[in-house]
Amino acid sequence: MSKPQTSKRPPQHGPMGHGQMAMMPGEKAKDISGTFRKLLKYLGRYKIRVLLVLIFAIISTIFMIVGPKILGNATTEIFNGLINKVAGTGQGINFVHVAQILTFLLIIYLISAAFSYLQGWIMTDVTMNVTYSMRKDIARKIQYLPFQYYDTTTNGEVLSRLTNDVDTISQSLNQSLTQIISSVTQLIGILIMMFSINWQMSLVALCIVPLSALVITIVVRHSQKYFKQQQDYLGHVNSHIEEMYGNHVIVHAFNEEERNEQAFSQYNEKLYSSAWKSQFLSGLLQPLMIFIGNIGFVVICILGGWFAIQGIITVGDIQAFTQYVRQFTEPIQQVANISNILQATAAAAERVFDFLEEKEEPEDSKNAITLNTTNQPDTETNIHVQGSVQFAHVHFGYTPDKIIINDFSAIVNPGQKVAIVGPTGAGKTTMVKLLMRFYDVNEGAILVDGYDIRDFKRADLRKLFGMVLQDTWLYNASIKDNIRYGNHDATDEQIFAAAKSAQVNHFVRTLPGGYEMILNEEASNVSQGQKQLLTIARAILANPQILILDEATSNVDTRTEILIQKAMGNLMRGRTAFIIAHRLSTIRNADLILVMNHGDIVEQGTHQSLMAKGGFYADLYNSQFIQTAEA
Repeated sequence: MSKPQTSKRPPQHGPMGHGQMAMMPGEKAKDISGTFRKLLKYLGRYKIRVLLVLIFAIISTIFMIVGPKILGNATTEIFNGLINKVAGTGQGINFVHVAQILTFLLIIYLISAAFSYLQGWIMTDVTMNVTYSMRKDIARKIQYLPFQYYDTTTNGEVLSRLTNDVDTISQSLNQSLTQIISSVTQLIGILIMMFSINWQMSLVALCIVPLSALVITIVVRHSQKYFKQQQDYLGHVNSHIEEMYGNHVIVHAFNEEERNEQAFSQYNEKLYSSAWKSQFLSGLLQPLMIFIGNIGFVVICILGGWFAIQGIITVGDIQAFTQYVRQFTEPIQQVANISNILQATAAAAERVFDFLEEKEEPEDSKNAITLNTTNQPDTETNIHVQGSVQFAHVHFGYTPDKIIINDFSAIVNPGQKVAIVGPTGAGKTTMVKLLMRFYDVNEGAILVDGYDIRDFKRADLRKLFGMVLQDTWLYNASIKDNIRYGNHDATDEQIFAAAKSAQVNHFVRTLPGGYEMILNEEASNVSQGQKQLLTIARAILANPQILILDEATSNVDTRTEILIQKAMGNLMRGRTAFIIAHRLSTIRNADLILVMNHGDIVEQGTHQSLMAKGGFYADLYNSQFIQTAEA
């Protein structure tokens, strides 16, 4: 089927959206209330369980609150019995009644403990589900962010959100939510019990609240920025460790150990400084609250003793009230501690939600063309791809103010081997990114079989392409699984056939475990050349219509280079191939050579025609030949 070499829609203008950088160190949370509203949406998925947690926490706290009052009754019973016995006006202490009171108190405390255990168990389940959902959303987001985001954000920053920030949210949710509920219930319940005993002493105890609130406000105001800094610098430390210690061989090879250690020390010192300040300020709250509580306690004891002498309250009520005063400061202290935890939660949650709200790749066209994988005739929206590619006046820049591809035009016929050559920075790799729609063009269009690639679904478009890059990527799995990565539905027979075509079978058979041998994390238990052959086998198994080949033989010995060239020849047979060439001697047999410089095609033709022309390509080729001869 032939299609006219024109786009099916007008070319889109303007660059794609840019991913935003992580917030700068020292920046305060922009919207704490908004962040917590978003966090509550996650909790809202488990509203029934959260409601049970609320109810159980309230019940547990209420039963705990009435304990001192009941214990005060026992104290009053013992005190009155002693007074009556000394005065000779009664039978003394009624131990049966005291035992009944204490038994009832024990039952009350057991019920409180049971409900406390239940609410803790349910809250743990809710917290784990929330963090599971959050990590799942982050992992999904990673798959759909534009490549621009990763060009401006380190891997460590992304991983920090997936690990450290989510862990911080998990821990704080598990600790804070039930504590907030318990503390508020306890505060209200204690106030009711205190006023039921004596309203004058209760008013004195309430004087503690505004003073405590003032202290909390001052400390929180100064500590928030340091909690934010702590989370940010933790991300920087993780990023540095991943980049440097993940490539420790290169660090040692260039004797960069000392400089690497100095760089880490700088990040670590900043993390230490922000963590120390945040923890120091948050640590001040508890002793300050205890000090304020002790002052109130002393005043209450003096006032209570005077009321007891006047016969206004009983001794048991004084004991119960002093216990309530002690307990009254506890929820205030807990709220103070929770406020610090919530600050860390807000900082971590804001980073997570900022990441989740990053602009994703533009959605596929609603009328996207799909690939026809059957033998049915082609339709307007379901086609077979033959492999022709046209660059129609392509303009592109990673930023709108710096266009690096200027009016790039070329036509590639099905089955042609096209070499893209040029000096470093000419735009060769950029063209590959545009072909795969890792980026969209600013102006013009790229067409496959006459169809604008933006009219394909990204997943379908990328199925058309097979890539063999200079930087190999294999993962921690068996050799068979690494080859099967190109086609998860492939049978073992198909894997073995692809391996033989890629010149892989002969060396895999000599490895311990053969195709079942597990590659380590860096795939360093096979050689560089063997890794390259495995990536070629993976591409053969994927059976793409169009190939993108980076120079794959620059880092291997001559014998392995011959094997790779043979494997690549098998791979390219019958397919359109784009070859990014660094060594021009390897592409002399290409059907078409596109010579790039500063984002433009300055020459195109075969090797013989370009050499005969004596232009830019000839200068490049001869300079490499001279350098090789001198070496």
